[in-house]
Amino acid sequence: MSAGIALDGFVAPSDPLSPRTAFAGLNPVSRRIVGYDPKTLWERDTARLPRSLASLRERAREFADLVLVPVSLELDVTPQPPLTQWNPLLRQAIVAAGREGFMTDMVLPRPFGTAIVSAGHHPVWALAVKVEEFARGCGGLMLSLMVPALGQCPLLFSGDPMAIRRFILPAFREIKSGEPHPFSFAITEPTAGSDVEEGHGAEQYEPGMVASRVPGGWRLNGRKRFIGGGDLSKTICVFAALEGEGMASWTCFVVQPPTPGFTPLRKEHKMGMRASGTAEFELDNVFVPEANVVGGLRQGWALNRATLNVSRIPVAAMGVGFARAAMEAALEFACSTTLAGKPLVNYQEVQLQLADMVAETAAIRGMVWDQARTFIPTQAAASMTKLYCTDRALNVCNTAMDLIGNHSLLHANRAEKAFRDARLPIIFEGTNQINRLAVIEDIQEEVLAKCRP
Repeated sequence: MSAGIALDGFVAPSDPLSPRTAFAGLNPVSRRIVGYDPKTLWERDTARLPRSLASLRERAREFADLVLVPVSLELDVTPQPPLTQWNPLLRQAIVAAGREGFMTDMVLPRPFGTAIVSAGHHPVWALAVKVEEFARGCGGLMLSLMVPALGQCPLLFSGDPMAIRRFILPAFREIKSGEPHPFSFAITEPTAGSDVEEGHGAEQYEPGMVASRVPGGWRLNGRKRFIGGGDLSKTICVFAALEGEGMASWTCFVVQPPTPGFTPLRKEHKMGMRASGTAEFELDNVFVPEANVVGGLRQGWALNRATLNVSRIPVAAMGVGFARAAMEAALEFACSTTLAGKPLVNYQEVQLQLADMVAETAAIRGMVWDQARTFIPTQAAASMTKLYCTDRALNVCNTAMDLIGNHSLLHANRAEKAFRDARLPIIFEGTNQINRLAVIEDIQEEVLAKCRP
């Protein structure tokens, strides 16, 4: 838009009453304090990042625009292929992401992986920056690209160099060569979602996946459900209780399909993130050698909770990406659609809705970046960030749908897809109700201290 043109109800940016023009008339010292250049919202946010993360954000947005966005709507409506088979478009996106280093950048730097190592930020911040850009492009493709990092977390958090050497480094070599190597994180069971993400429920729960001692290792029996990429994964961290014991005995076992007794059962037909397969599978006397126990026996609950404390920050960033996608769709619609002879964006009510979406998206991004910048993986911080940002993201999507009206129901309008995608992070990585309880659980000493007479 030309500097001499203004939206209805505003002075032009070049007008003497415009803040930027007024500030330009101040002395040089004052201008350095209060003046600012006309930049897009994205450019302003990126300028706040350390240089390495700003570069990552630019690369991630470019990748999303060139690789994810062009196929996102097609993958969203294409039925999932049969179990264990790849959709060719999904596979191409995964391979492209691997070649760009986006599938090997969780923690390990070069030459082992592609993680950014800098004193200026925590690796979780880099992950959150990348997740927002991918989620804004396509929720399903983003999830397919991010689930492997989740599956790698127990191996990394075990602190066992041999586990990293045996399972992660060979996978990274495959990925760099152009061969996908998905990882998965398998905690949820058909009769337990929240119970495996909350201590009090776990205390009462009778485990469904059980490991029995046999010569040389263990036999696993049971089912896991709602596992991201579970039928395509080559390495799965499966959490199981030891035979005759409860959830306190939870242990993490590495299972690498195809292996005898491992059977993918189904993939879910989901409301959102449809490009990503979500599977249920069964383990029937699957043998796991002793060397595939991650972090030691009865350490699975700790590895599970540590993984969730880290992963909930990127899940919050998913919400930011979906909010941004919906906000951008609403802005585009408001600028391209006319009512009574003028674009919708010239109506004050529309401007108020757009301002709310911009402010809400900026607020939840600020919360994610603030927690990630000085990240200490406390349960309360991770849970409150996840629950608040994903709840508010859905609110932004609702506002966008209201503004766009009837057109928001059309698949071609990306606000519709963002709305469906944004509903899922409210449920996974612990429902937001469970995350609310997790906040209280983590500060209960403080709460109890106030309850005493």
